[in-house]
Amino acid sequence: QVHLAESGGGLVQPGGSLRLSCLASGSILIMYDMGWYRQAPGKQRELVATISPEGRSNYGDFVRGRFGISRDDSKNSMYLQMNWLKPDDTAVYSCNARIKPRIGAPAGDYWGQGTQVTVSS
Repeated sequence: QVHLAESGGGLVQPGGSLRLSCLASGSILIMYDMGWYRQAPGKQRELVATISPEGRSNYGDFVRGRFGISRDDSKNSMYLQMNWLKPDDTAVYSCNARIKPRIGAPAGDYWGQGTQVTVSS
């Protein structure tokens, strides 16, 4: 089984920073694309950022240079550095990864349970 766990959320003031982490554990042979998504109350889930195994990144339009996604495959981990946070960034942030668990098994999409980020003064 594959398990994703996020950490690093919390309460931060507007203009502050947070660093989210996502740790993948269990049976992992290959990690393909990974990403962060968020969902605010009453809104649809939206893409925050994705990163390929080669390190190519893609961001949601609202990021506008404030966030940085990275990964460390030696640690089965992905990170999201969030700077200049705004109240509109308040949401549950979840990590997603496409992982091939073992030889002979198909790759699947896995999700963490999410971590709450609240931006408020």
